Amino acid sequence: MTSTTDRMDASTSSTAAVHGNGTARHRLEAGARLALYGVLLNCVLAAVKIGAGIYGHAYALIADGIESTLDIFSSLVIWAGLMVAARPPDATHPYGHGKAEPLAAVAVALLIIAAAVGLSAESVREIMTPHHAPAPFTLGVLVIVVVLKEWLFRKVAHAGEKIGSAALKTDAWHHRADAITSVAAFIGISIALIGGKGYEPADDCAALFACILIGFNGWGLLRPALDEIMDIAPPPAVADSVRAIAAAVPGVVLLEKCRVRKMGLDYYVDIHVEVDGGLTVREGHRIAHDVKDAIRAANPAVVDVLVHVEPADAPETPIS
Repeated sequence: MTSTTDRMDASTSSTAAVHGNGTARHRLEAGARLALYGVLLNCVLAAVKIGAGIYGHAYALIADGIESTLDIFSSLVIWAGLMVAARPPDATHPYGHGKAEPLAAVAVALLIIAAAVGLSAESVREIMTPHHAPAPFTLGVLVIVVVLKEWLFRKVAHAGEKIGSAALKTDAWHHRADAITSVAAFIGISIALIGGKGYEPADDCAALFACILIGFNGWGLLRPALDEIMDIAPPPAVADSVRAIAAAVPGVVLLEKCRVRKMGLDYYVDIHVEVDGGLTVREGHRIAHDVKDAIRAANPAVVDVLVHVEPADAPETPIS
């Protein structure tokens, strides 16, 4: 027979779980909307850059436009990943769908690396192929592109940092990579225009340099996304906070193991606490609920806490 206290504990935990998941879903959906804004902007920029590059004989600008086209697909992947991650737990995914978020980040990082390799090969081919010098108006196009992409990078990066989304951070750096490509194209085209005859391949060399930077950027984004998929431990401050909160709960004599893992934007905690071995099962159960509720109340990103209760060998031993 369940006591009133147990029912209240269960009700409190259930309500907190719904609130925590709801908050995470709201943040994920907000991030997904931001990814869609990126798609719309990249559609416009890709068309402008490719058109201006073809008309103005600037391969660096064409390569930049192709990179923006890839940004469209990457933002769509991020959007899809965030929307899937926002789904609540179900019978087949009892821990939710949070892994979709770092999976989307991995897909985009791989896309960035693939784009860098492909564009590098094309840049080398263009360097070895005689062609016209780029048109001066292409510089104006690039200035506008750099300003817009840097603005979008800052906006998306801020949102990704705020909600703790690896996918959004990856998407933000994809925008920054596009801005870097545009800056390199601007420098290369400027050299080609100032240098005159014989300097036509300067914009292609700039495109090659930008591709190398983009490739390194993609690798830098891939590693943390893979770490998150493999349940890398969150920053030590998260686990330290959990331990401090649990240690302060009345009835907890000692803490043993404390493991925290990240699932999308949420955290799951597995903690072992020692209590007075002379307590009844019901009293130990109450302390476990108190530990769970205290941790969840202090950090809404923690959606579930598994508390394992053990008898303390020395009840008088202070908590370390």
